[in-house]
Amino acid sequence: MSLRVDLNCDCGEGYGGWRLGADEEILLLVSSANVACGFHAGDPGTMRRTVALAIGAGVAIGAHPGLPDRLGFGRRALTVTPEEAYDMVLYQVGALDVFARAAGTALRHVKPHGALYTMAAKDEALAGALVAATRAAGKDLKFVGMAGTAVERAAAGLGVDFAAEVFADRTVLADGALTPRSHPDAFVSDAAEAADRVVTMVRDGRVRAITGEWVSVRADTVCLHGDNPEAVAFARVLRERLEAAGVAIAPLRSLAL
Repeated sequence: MSLRVDLNCDCGEGYGGWRLGADEEILLLVSSANVACGFHAGDPGTMRRTVALAIGAGVAIGAHPGLPDRLGFGRRALTVTPEEAYDMVLYQVGALDVFARAAGTALRHVKPHGALYTMAAKDEALAGALVAATRAAGKDLKFVGMAGTAVERAAAGLGVDFAAEVFADRTVLADGALTPRSHPDAFVSDAAEAADRVVTMVRDGRVRAITGEWVSVRADTVCLHGDNPEAVAFARVLRERLEAAGVAIAPLRSLAL
């Protein structure tokens, strides 16, 4: 039996008259969509339209809650208490959930965005708040994060299904953490190189750190950042290379996690 992996993309990250990313094109190439919920990006109309696009493409829908920081696109670390984090995640997931149900579908997962994602990976209390909010929002929701971090431990403790994520267009440090965006080697800019890295992560469970060491990883789902100008090209090459390597693309609900 072939390996199976989910391919996800952050989308719906515009608001008002401003659009970011080629959602219509990339949603035809992935199996899951992480839809911005209004704090770091997105607005009611954008959420509604993105849900409709995802349904039309046959893509599973998940919530992508972030910090309330549109100016910084949710990528600046803000000081928030666990209680505040719980409230803001539950609020955002709830908003997107209504749009999904109104369109005749259901949310499948929750994946924090940007700084909230990286902060929770290291902060046990914050991780617990995010996972607890996910559990409160729906018993069938999966939580997406990096394996071996505080969020995976929180999910195990609270009985929430956890999906381990790797990144197609980002590098990692020797400890497995994402390389900070300020680092010159933080991004993988070549689609073929990204595809090679992802195939190795999915099939062999490892990736080369920027300092040369092999780092163990677990890949239930692979992320593409929708704001990457090359996201569509990356998705196309990545999907072709994975399938050529005997890896089937499938949404999280069909994977044995």
